[in-house]
Amino acid sequence: MKTCIITGDIIKSRSQLDIASWLTTLKQALSYLNANDEYWDIYRGDSFQIELKDVFSGFMAAVYIKACIKTIHGLDVRLAIGLGDKSYKGDSVSESSGAAYIYSGETLETLKKEKQNLRIKTSNQQINKELNLYFSLALIAMDRWTVNSAEIVKLYIEQPNALQSELGKIIGINQNAVSTRQKRAYLEEILELDSLYRTKIETLL
Repeated sequence: MKTCIITGDIIKSRSQLDIASWLTTLKQALSYLNANDEYWDIYRGDSFQIELKDVFSGFMAAVYIKACIKTIHGLDVRLAIGLGDKSYKGDSVSESSGAAYIYSGETLETLKKEKQNLRIKTSNQQINKELNLYFSLALIAMDRWTVNSAEIVKLYIEQPNALQSELGKIIGINQNAVSTRQKRAYLEEILELDSLYRTKIETLL
């Protein structure tokens, strides 16, 4: 059975005096992506792992977690996507195992060494190479998101069918301001990359 695992850790978490604020935000993000907390875990203070319900959703799930964390000024997150088999289901995500878990865990260690914030590993080296190049380019925009940019991306993912004017009402800005923030966040390009990502993942299943 193929599954998608994201392993991550919060960057500069120790610089934040209010641990509860980002911890609450992280828990909310993970529970939004998988309401069943058997499928996600937070450990060693600022590290976490989640198994996604939809194997195609890895990239947008990573974008969502990043957007949530970057709504807190000064914080960012490293995210490693592993896609592969699940050979054992434990009582929690941290007790389960398989290729997807190994890929995700190993990739996070690589990210720390290379100071990169998003990468995927699957059994297909060519797909890994292509997607990781696209991720590197996407990170040029995503790593520079302001709090406002992160907030608008988070909101769009939560309300994908809402009009810009409706999104604006939620956060108290007008439709033009929503449009400007989405452009600054490169949201359209991120959605195009998600479409490409899903096409590539389909060839693995």
